[in-house]
Amino acid sequence: MADYLLEIGLEEIPAHLVTSAEDQLVSRSEDFLKKHLLHYDRVQAFSTPRRLAILVRNLADFSDSTDEEHRGPSLKVAKDSDGAWTKAAQGFARGQKMSPDDFTERDGYVYLTKHIDGVAASEILKSIATEVVEQMKFSTYMRWADYKLEYVRPIRWLVSLLDTAVVPFTVLDVQAGRVTRGHRFLNTGEVIIAQADDYEKDLADAFVIANAQTRKETIRKQIHELADQHGWHLHIDQDLLEEVNNIVEYPTAFAGSFSEKYLSLPDIVLITSMRDNQRFFYLTDEQGQLLPHFISVRNGNGDHLDNVISGNEKVLIARLEDAKFFFQEDQKHSIDFFMAKANHLIFHAKIGIVVQHMARVSKIAALLADKMGFSESETQDLQRASQIYKFDLTTAMVGEFSELQGTMAGIYAGLFGENAVVSQALSEQYLPSSSEGSLPQSRVGALLALSDKLDSLFSFFACGLIPSGSNDPYGLRRAALGLVRIIADQKWRFSLKELLTDLSGLVLAKQGAFAEIQDQNLTRINGQLNAFIVDRIRQLSNGSRYDLLDAATSKIEQGDVELILRRISFLASHADDTNFKAVVEALARVQSLAEKNPSQEKVDPDLFVNDSEKALYSASQAYFADQISQLDDQAVYNYFASLKDPINDYFDSNMILDKDPQIKKNRLAQIHLLNEQISTFGDFRKIVTK
Repeated sequence: MADYLLEIGLEEIPAHLVTSAEDQLVSRSEDFLKKHLLHYDRVQAFSTPRRLAILVRNLADFSDSTDEEHRGPSLKVAKDSDGAWTKAAQGFARGQKMSPDDFTERDGYVYLTKHIDGVAASEILKSIATEVVEQMKFSTYMRWADYKLEYVRPIRWLVSLLDTAVVPFTVLDVQAGRVTRGHRFLNTGEVIIAQADDYEKDLADAFVIANAQTRKETIRKQIHELADQHGWHLHIDQDLLEEVNNIVEYPTAFAGSFSEKYLSLPDIVLITSMRDNQRFFYLTDEQGQLLPHFISVRNGNGDHLDNVISGNEKVLIARLEDAKFFFQEDQKHSIDFFMAKANHLIFHAKIGIVVQHMARVSKIAALLADKMGFSESETQDLQRASQIYKFDLTTAMVGEFSELQGTMAGIYAGLFGENAVVSQALSEQYLPSSSEGSLPQSRVGALLALSDKLDSLFSFFACGLIPSGSNDPYGLRRAALGLVRIIADQKWRFSLKELLTDLSGLVLAKQGAFAEIQDQNLTRINGQLNAFIVDRIRQLSNGSRYDLLDAATSKIEQGDVELILRRISFLASHADDTNFKAVVEALARVQSLAEKNPSQEKVDPDLFVNDSEKALYSASQAYFADQISQLDDQAVYNYFASLKDPINDYFDSNMILDKDPQIKKNRLAQIHLLNEQISTFGDFRKIVTK
């Protein structure tokens, strides 16, 4: 048993990529060891802005030996009439470097069982360069010098140690050895790793905390201690903590201050300047009021910390001075002033200007408000919000702090005399801003955000600007996922198919660049967008069985997003029921027959010839198809479950495709009637019941 160390030394990796790269290195290394039958206890991960590393604990000295069985020619070919081995049999044995004496005979063939000894770990690990290091994938790549290899950042050194011995390999012109690098400023010399197990300690001596979790806990402890010393209430944003952790190798926390005069700025402006622009943690008092102090972390020790604090304060104050100036200047104007300037903003060259986008959103919002039963006051507030909601794009504040768009619209709206509902809706227009971000809390804000996302999605799809692969420059996947999350959160019910049809007329009105695409196939556009939204539903339901997702989403164009999401969850909750398999198989049997034999006939009870037909017809009269979608999921499932026995009896007692054409038509009509009801829930044929 031995420990194996692999370290990839790099130029500084973007902070948001460090953690995922560390996870990927672990995953790829584990797959590599499994593939080569090398046993180990665990893979320990390390990462800093300048390195990705793993330490494989208690790695076996050799891979497992294996016995491989190879089938040769048939006995008819392997033996001649005298029972002697033929040239074919001898050639097969020779090819396996064995003798015909080693043959076993089974099932009319000859076999050879070849024993393969395990391979030394030191030999296997030489291929970790090509099978792991060079196979790493990133969302951001660089190429350097004349090399063709693309990597997140240039590779500067490699460490490959099996206990005390170097396992040699080369990536580009970098030869793996035992030399790593310490902190860029606190340790100027090379760090020589004598044995793999010394890695973490040797780097700690060189002012590098290589374990990301240890480093994060060090930061957490330091910033809490600082806050507690002064009686401050510390707000730790987990994303910020992760980012700070991934830009330092040896953290030292410090506190800074700024003038109280800047507290007159909106809190979000101060927080954004500290958190997003400077990576500072903001502080409040016990009442939640912002304090003129901050806590940050330097990449280094406590030497000359006063200079560091002073420098950071100066940078923050410069930003706050700008914010204060822009905030005051913007308030000298009005919403109408900013909206007039918005006439010159391009939404997209193929789609038109921002105010045209807003006009379509206003129409979509009015349409949806009517469908959702908004009150008169809600509708009025929604219309006002949709007419002005992008005005802040032309303000000086958003021009300097683009991350505040939407937020400043809400703040300025209140200052310019708009009511609280309109102001809140404007502040919620971009929500959710990430896959798990906060959702709009007001109905008006939720519908404004939904309408904006719908127009963006339909407009870009209509122009053929559809995301492909990982490329999504307009954030359409995020918009579609946000759309699905808003609908689910608000529990809004509407037909996706009808909505997309309505949008066709609103979005493709003869205006701007859309005048050139009037003749596009709207059915195709709607189909593409429908599939795109289905993918986001599946993403939101990640963790559910794939077959249940397929079943529930197959009929989404006939249903609505909220209903589909609910039914995915419902199917998952009942998948282990004792009768689930039998119910699904009965319903799927109906759907299969209905698809193969479509019918437009009406059921005529006078043509029934036995009790099973009457029983199934009677059971199926409990609800019409359009009523089923209005029931709660448990009631629907109970109804379908009650049909199981009548369906099975019906199939057992009848020849559906009867020789009598009238009886055949009537039975197919009855199957079609059932299928209409069942398909409102989904496609049960897609559920795996074996």
